[in-house]
Amino acid sequence: MNNQYIRVRSIDAFRAVTMFLMIFVNDLEGVPNVPEWLNHAGDNVDALGLADVIFPAFLFIVGLSIPFAFQNREQSGRHVPFRIITRSLALMLIGFFHANMETYDDFHTLLPKPVWESLVTFSFFFIFLDYRDMPKIRRYILQGIGIAILIAMSVLYRSNDPNHGVWLHFSWWGILGLIGWSYLFCALIYHYSKGVLWIQVAAWIVFLFINIDFHFGWLSFIMQWKSYIWLAGNGAMQAFTMAGVVVSVMYMRLMKSNELKLLWPGIILLAIILGNLGFIVRYIGGISKARDTPSWLLMCTSISLLTYLVFLFLVDVKQKFHWFNFIKPAGTNTFTCYIIPFIFYPIYGMTDYGYPEYLSEGMGGLIKCLVFSFLMIWVAGLLSKINIRLKI
Repeated sequence: MNNQYIRVRSIDAFRAVTMFLMIFVNDLEGVPNVPEWLNHAGDNVDALGLADVIFPAFLFIVGLSIPFAFQNREQSGRHVPFRIITRSLALMLIGFFHANMETYDDFHTLLPKPVWESLVTFSFFFIFLDYRDMPKIRRYILQGIGIAILIAMSVLYRSNDPNHGVWLHFSWWGILGLIGWSYLFCALIYHYSKGVLWIQVAAWIVFLFINIDFHFGWLSFIMQWKSYIWLAGNGAMQAFTMAGVVVSVMYMRLMKSNELKLLWPGIILLAIILGNLGFIVRYIGGISKARDTPSWLLMCTSISLLTYLVFLFLVDVKQKFHWFNFIKPAGTNTFTCYIIPFIFYPIYGMTDYGYPEYLSEGMGGLIKCLVFSFLMIWVAGLLSKINIRLKI
């Protein structure tokens, strides 16, 4: 085990399904006459929709992957802290540009928005393509092209947001940026604590407390040092990721001692406790993804824990992993799957083609979104076969 690459299939399967659903709910947004429970709950609504659960699950999976990925990296002798920082910065960079896409000013900018978005996304492909089997000179040329395109698009950018300047600005980190910050905190904690279980649990609890204090102000002692970790936001994103780290550390320890069966009652008990706590604090602050409330944090963590147990049982215990082969690229080539729609949407926007009315709402709209999600993953799989995949 110490000399081979470790890949846990249950994590890949969980990641594949989660990425599929992420593409699906993103495409479903704005489609009328679909069941409300599939979408995000409203900003001021005390509710939980399917879309509100997907991002927490993905952050949880990021945490699940960290211990195994670091063990593989350390065995190969590669520098882990440098990798943590560069990967986090890459995610933040892409998230920053994605956030600015939302306020692009078509009227006062040289390029139409679809063209600008397409060029920015192509620049990410040039910069972050997996160049492992390519000569260095060709890699540097292609990455240089990508950087040049990104700089040019930055110069051309104009914003229509009256609350900020006309140029590129910070409004929020974007989905990938939030993942980057969560990964940075949790990966550094795991690395420098050498994976000691009680430290991972303590860090998880601290992030939970930060979120609780942010909303309720019950833990005044946190305010004495909260200003020093302001980049953690309200702690919710890091708490999801640290929960995944804790589970994987438990998995690895119990596997080593041949006591993996103890993982089941442990996770089930933990999920029950967190779920009930989530319902209790719901009556104080409500459950809301838009406001990152403690109830949302606790309940989504509970859901992620129980969902992972299902994948663990099906894939690792029962060895039923062939069922997810048709979406496997979403689990092994996840970043590419996430980025591909950012090419499709602008290109589609530059055409005059529109979906037939029956595919634009209701059941037809649901079918269209499902097909679209499978198509994006299929394209990512095709690109991977010709060695075009993104790596950060």
